[in-house]
Amino acid sequence: MNILLATDGSECADVATRLLSHFNLTTEDRIIILHIISEIPYEDEYHAQIKRVIRRVAPKILSCASDILKGVRAKVGVLEKEGYPDTSIVESAVESDAELIVMGARGVKGVKLLFVGSVTRAVISSSPKPVLVVKRTEWETPRKLKILFATDGSDSATATARLLAVIPFYRDFEITILNVQKSAFYDIPERFAMEVDDRIKGTVAERRKKEFADSEIILDKAKGCLTDRYETIETITRFGDPSSEILSAAELLKADIIAIGCRGLTGIKGMLGSVSRNILINGGSSVLIGKAL
Repeated sequence: MNILLATDGSECADVATRLLSHFNLTTEDRIIILHIISEIPYEDEYHAQIKRVIRRVAPKILSCASDILKGVRAKVGVLEKEGYPDTSIVESAVESDAELIVMGARGVKGVKLLFVGSVTRAVISSSPKPVLVVKRTEWETPRKLKILFATDGSDSATATARLLAVIPFYRDFEITILNVQKSAFYDIPERFAMEVDDRIKGTVAERRKKEFADSEIILDKAKGCLTDRYETIETITRFGDPSSEILSAAELLKADIIAIGCRGLTGIKGMLGSVSRNILINGGSSVLIGKAL
């Protein structure tokens, strides 16, 4: 697999780099470490001096990331560019034929540890390539990762399943596939549920059976993509709001990575959907965003 690692030398970027060292990489894999020297829209001497300092620091940033990856078996190269970070990252991914972009939660610039920066959001929205946004700077990356894959059977979810089938994770990583069924019945507050008469309860029960059946089809489809790839695969069906249920399941499972399609569980191709956005912003897990072609 060809991986583009975007780094700015920050703590978040270092965590993303360390995560790659826990992949099952081989000599057939390639990692390109990319550092972007941001455009400075001023030409006075003060900003010129700043630019010269930034250029001197850039090789050290690349060298630091390279040192973290010294033990991996993949081919590792470095790339330095000048430009706008988001567009330069996407352009570099396309030019290098990268199959995955890896970056810290703060993008190239940021404010706090789990804050998803504007660069990261822009890359996810505009990139035709899948993106792994790495969070959780407070813990050492475990050797055996736990991955929660949320799917609705859509094109972007199928693309995410195919990505999970080829990404260089170890076979013993734990995969849990989750499908959330959003039922109109769950919009009724629990304390008013008794107001539903028996006839409607029968309709709800029949609807529940259909939702379970639909969920089984979706889960089986996703599992079919991954059965030959991972040793441990569990499946879960939940009912309710997709964002809330995914985040709840991730917390319960202590998921290291949440994998989800670029439109989350609803919507059309293109911009990041509300579910994916909620997971990216509100979750403590790293997030793998799949892309449908």
